[in-house]
Amino acid sequence: MRQLLVVIFLALIANVLIFTVVEMPPFGSPENPSNNHVSGRFVENAVEETGSLNVVASVITDYRAFDTLGEATVLFVAIAAALSNLKAH
Repeated sequence: MRQLLVVIFLALIANVLIFTVVEMPPFGSPENPSNNHVSGRFVENAVEETGSLNVVASVITDYRAFDTLGEATVLFVAIAAALSNLKAH
């Protein structure tokens, strides 16, 4: 009975994953979520809204500052954990 439940559960997961892949837009399609109005807005308004001449720096430091802070915190904790494990001898 347990094996049957596992097979049914895995079949449901496989069904959801296959349905998700089938519903994805083709690569390079204008309907693709990565080709939305947000990136165009960043490129067009970055200098006026942030005062930075570098669009990449303005996106990282102004538009996505909390996300960047979170990523830096995760990297710092990972490096600190690795160093503490290496120095534990």
